[in-house]
Amino acid sequence: MIISHRPFHYRNRRLHCDGVDLTTLAAEQGTPLYVYSAEQIIHRLSLFGEAFAGRAHTVCYSVKANSSLAILRLLAEQGAGFDIVSGGELERVRKASKAALKRIVFSGVGKQVWEIDAALKADILIFNVESEAELALLAERAKLLGKRARFALRVNPDVFADTHPYISTGLREHKFGIDIGLARAIYRKAAKSAWLDPAGVSVHIGSQIRSVEPFAAALKRVLALIGELKQDGMDIRYVDAGGGLGIEYGAGPFDPETQVKGYAAALQRIFSEAGLDPHLLLEPGRFIVAQAGALLTQVLYVKKNGAKTFVITDAGMNDLIRPSLYQAHHEILPVKQSKGAEDVVDVVGPVCESGDFFARDRAMPKVKRGDLVVLLDAGAYGMSLSSNYNTRFRPAEVLVEGDEARLVRRRETMKDLLGPEILT
Repeated sequence: MIISHRPFHYRNRRLHCDGVDLTTLAAEQGTPLYVYSAEQIIHRLSLFGEAFAGRAHTVCYSVKANSSLAILRLLAEQGAGFDIVSGGELERVRKASKAALKRIVFSGVGKQVWEIDAALKADILIFNVESEAELALLAERAKLLGKRARFALRVNPDVFADTHPYISTGLREHKFGIDIGLARAIYRKAAKSAWLDPAGVSVHIGSQIRSVEPFAAALKRVLALIGELKQDGMDIRYVDAGGGLGIEYGAGPFDPETQVKGYAAALQRIFSEAGLDPHLLLEPGRFIVAQAGALLTQVLYVKKNGAKTFVITDAGMNDLIRPSLYQAHHEILPVKQSKGAEDVVDVVGPVCESGDFFARDRAMPKVKRGDLVVLLDAGAYGMSLSSNYNTRFRPAEVLVEGDEARLVRRRETMKDLLGPEILT
């Protein structure tokens, strides 16, 4: 089985990531193990650059999708900016590339004083402000530090996006953003402050969205607001269209280049209709890293309970929570290619929860104890959502660059897990 849009493929009946044999990698680094393709990450980033080549734009990678320092540095070297949602993510970007600090947009509904101060001192590109209270605090901290804060209100356009309810963010009942109908008055008030620079407008309607129409509808409402703000004399230089472009998690056909081109064409049409030309900020995360990564795991046991067969792996929900949290689908492949009969199985982990599963009633080639399998499309919201639940070590991470594999995060030890705790 070859899935052409992913960097994972069979060669001599053994699964590889680009030029690296996963069987060899498991022997060297152990399992569970996250494996990422640098080539695929760079390629996905380049698709946005090509599709928006005729427009001033910056691709601000969404750090929350995968915050690996090695991946952040790889993207920074390609000229990417970054979308952050915490002071910790700010420090990750600083460590990966100090030059990239000026290409940061800071989103999030609950920014704390220390985070705002750190971002002001770093002279980030822009704050995406999500409430009037936050805007007041930003002005207060900017005055105290003698800085003028560039900001965009994240407006809520009340646009429905057909996605999982946990990752939909563009409706009035969601905690994100400011009602677009109230935004003009808030901008007018903020423009009177010597410490605030109303530099942009931001929108983000959700994640894993496969249709381009909701993005276009949201941008149309945002550009109408920008037109009004320009009438009020404001120098709005940036429009942040957010992220959320979806991928195909199943084995069905998917052409990422076509997807990005369609997305770009929809946005470009709205810009042309509005007759406005602000600098475009884009915040893709999942689209860049999800299909570049996979979780490599070993089968511990194959167990039968009545009519059910369970494949129990050494990876668990603490390593990849998406199936349990979002009912998400991940293709699961054996590392050693098989042409034999298939079993219908539940693929589960060792965590002490009934919700610890990767697949239920999934037809897949028969495997046995000691075999290796991979969960595809795990590069986004895999490691970044991992935990030490059940006092388990989080996986190590490897970045594949052509025929070479580089360890970019070592496996945790018991000392790492227990180190912060205090016994009196």
